[in-house]
Amino acid sequence: MKSTAIAKCYLACSALHRPAIYPLPLRNFLVSSTSLPPSKRRLRARCCFHGEEVEAHPMTISSLISVSGRQLVVKGRTILSSVPENVISSSASSSGHVEGIFLGAHLPQPSCRHVFPLGTLLNMRFMACFRFKLWWMAQRTGNRGSEVPAETQFLIVEAKPAENECDGESIYVVFLPILEGPFRASLQGSPTDDLHLCVESGDEKICASNFSHSLFVGAAVSDPFSAISCAVRTVKSHLRTFRLLSEKQIPGIADVFGWCTWDAFYQDVTRAGVEAGLQSLLAGGAPPKFVIIDDGWQSVDSDATAVDPNPSLRLTGIKENAKFRSEENPAAGIKSVVVQAKEKYGLKYVYVWHALVGYWGGVQPEAEEMEEYASAMRFPKISPGVLENEPWMKTDVLTLQGVGLIDPKRVHEFYSDLHGYLSAAGIDGVKVDVQCILETLGSGHGGRVELVRQYLHALDASVAKNFPDNGCIACMSHHTDALYRQKQTAVVRASDDFYPRDPMSHTIHIASVAFNSVFLGEFMLPDWDMFHSLHPAGEYHASARAISGGPVYVSDAPGKHNFELLRKLVLPDGSILRARLPGRPTVDCLFSDPTRDGVSLLKIWNMNKFTGVLGVYNCQGAAWCSTEKKNAFHSSNPLTLTSAIRGSDVHLISEASTEQNWEGNCMAYRHRDGELFFLPRGAALPVSLMVLEHEVFTISPIKVLEPGFRFAPLGLIDMYNAGGAIDGLTYDVFGDANLLHLDSSSMVEAKEAEDVCRSSEIVKVFMEVKGCGRLGAYSSTEPRRCLLSSEPVNFSYDTSNGLLTLLLDSMPVGEGSIHSVVVEL
Repeated sequence: MKSTAIAKCYLACSALHRPAIYPLPLRNFLVSSTSLPPSKRRLRARCCFHGEEVEAHPMTISSLISVSGRQLVVKGRTILSSVPENVISSSASSSGHVEGIFLGAHLPQPSCRHVFPLGTLLNMRFMACFRFKLWWMAQRTGNRGSEVPAETQFLIVEAKPAENECDGESIYVVFLPILEGPFRASLQGSPTDDLHLCVESGDEKICASNFSHSLFVGAAVSDPFSAISCAVRTVKSHLRTFRLLSEKQIPGIADVFGWCTWDAFYQDVTRAGVEAGLQSLLAGGAPPKFVIIDDGWQSVDSDATAVDPNPSLRLTGIKENAKFRSEENPAAGIKSVVVQAKEKYGLKYVYVWHALVGYWGGVQPEAEEMEEYASAMRFPKISPGVLENEPWMKTDVLTLQGVGLIDPKRVHEFYSDLHGYLSAAGIDGVKVDVQCILETLGSGHGGRVELVRQYLHALDASVAKNFPDNGCIACMSHHTDALYRQKQTAVVRASDDFYPRDPMSHTIHIASVAFNSVFLGEFMLPDWDMFHSLHPAGEYHASARAISGGPVYVSDAPGKHNFELLRKLVLPDGSILRARLPGRPTVDCLFSDPTRDGVSLLKIWNMNKFTGVLGVYNCQGAAWCSTEKKNAFHSSNPLTLTSAIRGSDVHLISEASTEQNWEGNCMAYRHRDGELFFLPRGAALPVSLMVLEHEVFTISPIKVLEPGFRFAPLGLIDMYNAGGAIDGLTYDVFGDANLLHLDSSSMVEAKEAEDVCRSSEIVKVFMEVKGCGRLGAYSSTEPRRCLLSSEPVNFSYDTSNGLLTLLLDSMPVGEGSIHSVVVEL
């Protein structure tokens, strides 16, 4: 008989209720033996995380990272062995931080591309974000150098303590291959388990042999997310060429529901199709507030000399094509579409699509309207690292038929003209696609890094000038040539597309967006892409978008919607309950492979002001295949897998607590069936899912008010991200207790004045709530009454689990657009 541990997951209730006991496999669900509460276990320091001031607990490591004795050592633990003599290191202290070192090498001969070993990586779990396509990254996990894919742009390694070490905490080591002069770096493994660094300029005439700052290595104890944030901040201080997400303006589309025309019409989109889609969603009670008019609106044509039966199309003018001109007033152009969308259908934002080089095939050199931009035909030269993962790029239409590349000296003028025309028509932003193609066109233009710099500098200037809301989405842009140059764009597509007709793509998609957000989320807000609400995997995708922290939008064809599902995402006014951070895998999932290992479920966490949210997904069955070089099914057996959730899975859950000495106890509300669970600190609640199944939990820290009085807000419990509705929280405790006030900006504790008489209302809970629907909370005792805008309202209370619910039957009106709810206990 297998050993088991008993994890107690109490049904939410008072101390008198009996716990539910779950026998769990010992190896999966060991409960922490530490006796200290979370608030006392960690070093506390203030920092800014994506614009939110939070407490960073782990200790970053500085002088304890070194290369000595042919080893890369972090706090006494060897990360890389057999480091070659020509590898050189330098301190990062001159970059304003001291959390790591830079690595490079002296090489014998100048070249435009070098691949050289850094040392041997063995028996350490890692997670890599690598480009499996020219355009997109995906995740890969392993424990040795030979498993690190080519084109790895981000690598995090877990260094566990040795058995004889007194310090039992893991160290997380981050490897960031960066830009050095005209060279861009990436990592890759070798059959002998060496970790190699590749540096390349993309131009045969740009060569070098000495590199000193091509790779940054940073580390932190106990917290991988802190290690990543500190590493990226250090690289920012060193390069001074990009800005962090926390420093950028997030466009308004992130907080409202939207619709994209792509999967509804593809390139056959018309002005009538746009109107039909908006009308259909509005009529069903899910009003879109932004639309992306995707590929299909521009004026394009094939070359006059084209002989290929499927010729590449190129841009022939900056204005819209005939499909987007009204018969009544053709001169109005796309402006008539914008006016209709905003005035008739109530949209706030209208975006359009274009490629970074104008269109897929660039700008047509012989097009009369485009002569001033001096485009010329260039043929992509694909990097060997990209070809190793995507050999099909050798025969891609862009590779064979070339790209009409705008002269880099004229690209400022091109973007200014294009965006100026769109802005004058009322367009609020652009989705800029096909970005990675630039790295293949650097020859003769100063190399790949320089060409990307020139184009992005021009794009940033034009967006800042023409779209005041910073309306720009970066797409097909997963190369570090761009990431380390992004100063303006604040939203980035997080993975390869949503493919409604590809059954293997859905589990892969959810895993990819979550893992890629670990890296991308430091630079920009990850956009987890559109999806279909009326689709076999619709709920699977929808719940993930709700906890992603990014934009939420669908690509439904007109009349093909699941409005019951959309109501879990969209409020009646078209707003959404967006979580505060990029959604990412939990720490215990970070080094597992939830797409192919056959045992792991993927858990994704995020934060609201006063709660956390946790999604659990079975993503097994399909993944990118390193031998076939494409996504493939690797298992047809839809096994049910079991994992467990804990309150601490929400990495920053203590920041949502209203108690300085919070003991770590939480309530967990399961969205699927409305069950409420008490999760004591360290306890585990089992979750079992089949492939393409998911669960979403709202995790709320319990506030102990007085003996016998405990409370935890849940939010609008019919929404996937229920806790996103709680915008303010105040507790008034009368008698000898303290007065606690918490809202979106402060937490104040003050002793009650001695002359305040003990009231019959021992406790009052004040909540500020966005939206409408069923408001839920946990209360250990039945409330005496509930008030909405100072008026008593009916409520329900379940004595078996402590679930309190009351109905907010309409959207709030007036200043602040929030409901004021009071619960008297």
